[in-house]
Amino acid sequence: MVRRALRRHLTADSEPTRVISASPSRSRPILDEAAIAALQEGSTFSVPPGTLVTPLARDAARTRRIRLEEGASRAPATLSLPQFQGKRRVAVGADHGGVAMKTLLVKHLQEEGYEIVDVGPSDDKPVDYPDYAYAVARLVSEGQAEAGIMIDGVGIGSCMVANKVPGVRASMCYDVSTARNAREHNHANYLTLGGQLIGPLLAKQITSAWLSTPFGAGRHADRVSKIMDVEQRYLKKS
Repeated sequence: MVRRALRRHLTADSEPTRVISASPSRSRPILDEAAIAALQEGSTFSVPPGTLVTPLARDAARTRRIRLEEGASRAPATLSLPQFQGKRRVAVGADHGGVAMKTLLVKHLQEEGYEIVDVGPSDDKPVDYPDYAYAVARLVSEGQAEAGIMIDGVGIGSCMVANKVPGVRASMCYDVSTARNAREHNHANYLTLGGQLIGPLLAKQITSAWLSTPFGAGRHADRVSKIMDVEQRYLKKS
């Protein structure tokens, strides 16, 4: 019954409600946290194609163990990966503005001996960077990739997304010095790049420097432990 009611909200003929609304600029239906609250805990809901699911709705769904099926979305699918084969595995993603640079970096890193997991996209059709930033971050968080690299327009938004995922320490780097610092001082395991800010040669130099710089010990490790302690405090509250 709840599902039928939610779908009625998503039809073009229904009146706007605070549960599901349409963006004035895109006329795109929205699924928010109020709609999630109306669903049965532990249930599964098929999100109609083209629907924007808000971040608060996703948080509410996770809290209430509700599975959102988004089959027609251009968001990356969950990847099933084999165990490590000896090579260092790096997960790589982009939004539509970073696809060209991603293709270049994948080839560059493969030539340097890394095993690459490319979460997409494969073309420059418009996508939402949070979907791909999260896909990369999840692989890092779950230990299916040693490191993650995400390219969007500037690198800031994807960095914010990745740092919401437990165990991920994302850094937005714009030169070789910041890349080395992020690894040695902050033990960064996720790199974001701004495809509109840097060129192909610098992107290669940054990724190579970032991946080849080891985590620093001593005071650096102690400070990173404090970063992770902050994360654990908030995980305990959820």
